[in-house]
Amino acid sequence: MDMSGSIYEQQTARALKRWELELLKPPGFLEKTSKAVSTRINQVIPDKVHQTITAAVKGIVQTALFSIEYMPKNPPLAGLSLALRDHKAEELLGFYKKLAAAEGAGTGAGGILLGLADFPILIGIKMKFLFELAHVYGHSTRDYRERLFVLYLFQLAFSSPYKKPELLRKIALWPETKRSLPPAESYARHIDWQELQQEYRDTIDFRKMLQLVPGIGAVVGAWANYGLLEELGRTAMNGYRMRWLQEAGRQAEPGRLDE
Repeated sequence: MDMSGSIYEQQTARALKRWELELLKPPGFLEKTSKAVSTRINQVIPDKVHQTITAAVKGIVQTALFSIEYMPKNPPLAGLSLALRDHKAEELLGFYKKLAAAEGAGTGAGGILLGLADFPILIGIKMKFLFELAHVYGHSTRDYRERLFVLYLFQLAFSSPYKKPELLRKIALWPETKRSLPPAESYARHIDWQELQQEYRDTIDFRKMLQLVPGIGAVVGAWANYGLLEELGRTAMNGYRMRWLQEAGRQAEPGRLDE
């Protein structure tokens, strides 16, 4: 490997340590306050809205895991350095953030019915992004284990602080996690759909529910969708960077954050 690649990987490893520390930080006042506000909002939102979100999460995630709908047509990229893969990932994320923002603005301007339609559309955009990102980092989503890795990244981005350490460990210790996975024909039974839906819904509620407020829906929809794709993109890119560095023997296990 050339020296510039080594330096880039060293810088990435240090950035990942900082990211892990931030990710595993106990919830502070702002997070606890947001959770309390989200809970109160949930209590006044019509059941139809909650049912729509719940059905969208389960339906689209199941589609992603069990069909070829989200699989990229192009094969995984091979023979590229981490720096080049990161560059391509940034370009991909930029495209999907703009796509999500435009979609959020359009549905947000259309009132509550179109606002509700935004939930499944946005989840589909997120899944499409994650599947393409997997191929950028050289992993084929035709392998069901790679689709489960995508699901773990999705959950890590949109789970409570209390669930993140467990999810991060599964991602960071992927070779070990992969060996423990059930066969392809039965792995769906091992997914806690209810928990997945609840964690996702609780994480996005505060921002996305504002999109249903008349008069500000378009602005909030664009802002919320752009931010949610940004969070997902950063989390997913770091997950793949972590895999890359561990496979190259340059990254410590989670929790070993010494320089």
